[in-house]
Amino acid sequence: MVGDEMIRGISGGQRKRVTTAEMLVGPARALFMDEISTGLDSSTTFQIVNSLKQSVHILGGTVVISLLQPAPETYNLFDDIILISDGQIVYQGPREEVVEYFDSMGFRCPERKGVADFLQEVTSKKDQKQYWARHDEPYRFVPVKKFATEFMSFHTGRRIAKDLAVPFDKTKSHPAALTATRYGVSSKELLKTNINREILLMKRNSFVYIFRIFQLVLTSIIAMTLFFRTKMKHDSVADGGVYMSALFFGVLMIMFNGFTELSLTIAKLPVFFKQRDLLFFPAWSYTIPSWILKIPITFIEVGGYVFMTYYVIGFDPSVSRFFKHYLLLLAVNQMSSALFRFLGGAARNMIVASVFGSFTLLLVMVLGGFILVRDKIKKWWIWGYWISPMMYAQNAISVNEMLGHRWNKILNITDSNETLGVQVLKSRSVFTEENWYWIGFGAMIGFTILFNALFTLALTYLNPYGNSRPSVSEEELREKHANVNGEVLDDNHMAAGSSTGIINIETESTMVEDDSTPTRKGMILPFAPLSLSFDNIRYSVDMPQEMKARGVGDERLELLKGVSGSFRPGVLTALMGVTVYESLLFSAWLRLPSDVDSNTRQIFIEEVMELVELYPVRDALVGLPGVNGLSTEQRKRLTIAVELVANPSIIFMDEPTSGLDARAAAIVMRTVRNTVDTGRTVVCTIHQPSIDIFEAFDELLLMKRGGEEIYAGPLGHHSCDLIKYFEGIDRVSKIKEGYNPATWMLEVTTISQEQILGVDFSDVYKRSELYQRNKALIKELSQPAQGSCDLHFPSKYSRSSFTQCMACLWKQNQSYWRNPPYNTVRFVFTTIIALLLGTVFWDLGRKVGTSLDLLNAMGSMYCAVLFIGVMNCTSVQPVVAVERTVFYRERAAGMYSAFPYAFGQVIIELPYALLQSILYAVIVYAMIGFEWTAVKFFWYLFFCYFTLLYFTFYGMMAVGITPNYNIAAIVSSGFYIIWNLFSGFIIPRPRVPIWWRWYCWICPVAWTLYGLVVSQFGDITTEMDDGRAVKVFVEDYFDFKHSWLGYVAVVVVAFGVLFAALFGFAIMKFNFHKR
Repeated sequence: MVGDEMIRGISGGQRKRVTTAEMLVGPARALFMDEISTGLDSSTTFQIVNSLKQSVHILGGTVVISLLQPAPETYNLFDDIILISDGQIVYQGPREEVVEYFDSMGFRCPERKGVADFLQEVTSKKDQKQYWARHDEPYRFVPVKKFATEFMSFHTGRRIAKDLAVPFDKTKSHPAALTATRYGVSSKELLKTNINREILLMKRNSFVYIFRIFQLVLTSIIAMTLFFRTKMKHDSVADGGVYMSALFFGVLMIMFNGFTELSLTIAKLPVFFKQRDLLFFPAWSYTIPSWILKIPITFIEVGGYVFMTYYVIGFDPSVSRFFKHYLLLLAVNQMSSALFRFLGGAARNMIVASVFGSFTLLLVMVLGGFILVRDKIKKWWIWGYWISPMMYAQNAISVNEMLGHRWNKILNITDSNETLGVQVLKSRSVFTEENWYWIGFGAMIGFTILFNALFTLALTYLNPYGNSRPSVSEEELREKHANVNGEVLDDNHMAAGSSTGIINIETESTMVEDDSTPTRKGMILPFAPLSLSFDNIRYSVDMPQEMKARGVGDERLELLKGVSGSFRPGVLTALMGVTVYESLLFSAWLRLPSDVDSNTRQIFIEEVMELVELYPVRDALVGLPGVNGLSTEQRKRLTIAVELVANPSIIFMDEPTSGLDARAAAIVMRTVRNTVDTGRTVVCTIHQPSIDIFEAFDELLLMKRGGEEIYAGPLGHHSCDLIKYFEGIDRVSKIKEGYNPATWMLEVTTISQEQILGVDFSDVYKRSELYQRNKALIKELSQPAQGSCDLHFPSKYSRSSFTQCMACLWKQNQSYWRNPPYNTVRFVFTTIIALLLGTVFWDLGRKVGTSLDLLNAMGSMYCAVLFIGVMNCTSVQPVVAVERTVFYRERAAGMYSAFPYAFGQVIIELPYALLQSILYAVIVYAMIGFEWTAVKFFWYLFFCYFTLLYFTFYGMMAVGITPNYNIAAIVSSGFYIIWNLFSGFIIPRPRVPIWWRWYCWICPVAWTLYGLVVSQFGDITTEMDDGRAVKVFVEDYFDFKHSWLGYVAVVVVAFGVLFAALFGFAIMKFNFHKR
């Protein structure tokens, strides 16, 4: 498995190789490869580049590769070099001539310096001076523009210009040089391949589909026992209304079932966009399988619902009507899935898609003709009725049922000669013609084709959000601008941030740089320098299933076999095989002892930022890796700084230079070296280090595959101690002049070399004098120093629970304030939904003349509760899923426990939900025209606020108890359906069978509607058209008592508290972070 941020998969280096292999197996003859060596050791990089070289030379291809920190032997594999700096070509030509060119400019590559590293640093203002070779002339900075201009005068540049001046003779081009087709294989093959992949993904995601079917079956059982045929009569229009509710619920449930397509679609988009842009396949060959292959699942899902519920509820027994019912719901399911696939493809972001999805459901539902009947829809919204897919579905399924045999009777011929079924249809403003079934079915097919076509267009023309834009300080921007324009910045003016510090190359003859280096000062917080020694350490894990499948019989895999060593203060050891400021403030706040006052903490943070050279970007947003915010190298330094502000004595760093170019790696290593020089013990694992980086270390602990030590000791000047040790072993090949010691060391100690030489490097080490010295040192360091005391930590965390809660709340406040996709979207859509409902239900709040008027007013409450609540629930889930990943990391680092995180996540929602409630309540209350009294408005706002809260906390809880937000979305959608069913709107509580009535009392939405209806209408004594007072109708029809209002308020608040508490409990007890 490739894996993701929650599931363990292949390593970063292996991912790079997968990507490289993906491109190599294609038909392309020209390959452009960016940073393919990131995360790989130098040996693997060499092998890959060497293979590419052989392929190019034999097959006549063209390959352009950008590499980070290429080792000298890898660099030497290339034929040509293109050196680009600040957007200008500094050199382009044969590799052998690049050093000669810079030598002609006065810059020489040192003997123990890789040419690739030299080329990346020679154009940099901060690094250029060290390579100046004309000691009889004063050094002055040579900008990029000067290099680019001079190159055109160099013989290599003149030769290129001469070649380009002659037009290419097209008669010499090979017919296969340019591709004649956009894709590598035929359309049929592309479609077949995507079908096979979609089948594979469906198998891998089988849990999702099985759970969805299980959820539908469970809902079917609830529905068929709720609308049980022995309780369902066919004797009045009111009875018909209950059947209409059952039909509406069936259509609505199938619609909701398609909602899960949102998360499934968006989860696959990053890979799709990458493969689409690399011309693996066109969008249509991807979208057609994702539609067609889901049809068999639709038959199973819809069949489960229809076959279980149709006859048990008591719908018309005719077989033809049964199959027409089944056929229509199949089409509804296909339409719904297509709609949400399209929304996922158009939104391309889970938060935005969730809100758009909820809003779309609301729109098609409100204007579908059931919640607000057609005759009551305002003329300015009637167009929405005619384009609502649910209208066609509801009309078709209602006509199919109500024109059947059981409803084909006339109740009272003196009142009307219409059948009961027709009367029921007319009471709900539904069309009464039989052909409306086929009109509705045809509309479902049409909408399905339309939404799938729109999904295809969206994936064809839309691009993923965001490009990686690393934060750049003003100083760097000024330097780059000056480089491009051939100007030199005066250091003093650069430091001062002045724009006048520019010296023109043509007029200023010399600019001598100051050789003085700043003296390093101590840090304000003291720490105890600590040594770490370990002797004969063994470590094993359960045998991975992949290895068992290959025939390995052992139950445990031993990773470390008797490893011994020591790490000491001020010695850098290598092991091989929010905003910046706010991030540091948060870490320091939680990890420094409570006796450190805020002023000292502030000074210490400033010192750490200076130490790791982050001061120029202190106010930059950290952002998301590869999307926005800091660059990879800045993130590495920030990670180091976050640990440093905890004032540790020992620091372990895992591959601090991985993924960086030579200059960025040098900056990070300078940071690491500065940290060591403060007296701390630092241990790093390191990948494919250049000579400079490798020799920045003091000591090396080298282990071979299998977890056994083969060297532990000092490197020495120019790695002399390491080289001396291995060259002292019989028949080990000597290192070549200028060769990277790190690369040489790995090459001569491979398992294949052990077999060739007939030695075991682990045994050689254990028999060496170096091993004995290390053992003696371990024994010495294991003895406590005179006057020292045992390490003691009075508590697991540095700060009290209260401080942790305040810090987490502060961090969440910063995070929410800078999360526009979440908060802006929900406020904007709350306003839109409020305006939508206000205009749809315009001035219905005081119309209480008929029961239908009251049901229409309740419909507005029902829609608001269900859809703004669902919107909050779905949009908070991806936010909490991301935050939970951060929480796992920060809890593991000992920053805070689970409760403060849950506290911060819950409390930060309170003001946002309040603002959202006020925004909605003020708009809707005025437009619908409820009674303007302070008490009634307060109750309306109260129930809106706490309903939004419990929906939001329920969404958090769903994420807390599930591995990812895809499953959380599926779990949540199941409860939306059940809460909707028992809300009291589809079927009032008195008409619910006695065996299900208990659920009405534990359904949160039912309590909210109870509170909203009874607070607005429960005390009105105005008579209705049937002679009953409104208050009496509310009690008789809904069993809502005004005297219970206070209890209802308490219960609604209690639901919010319950879900918040369960979220906290889930975060404490469940850990889905499998790394």
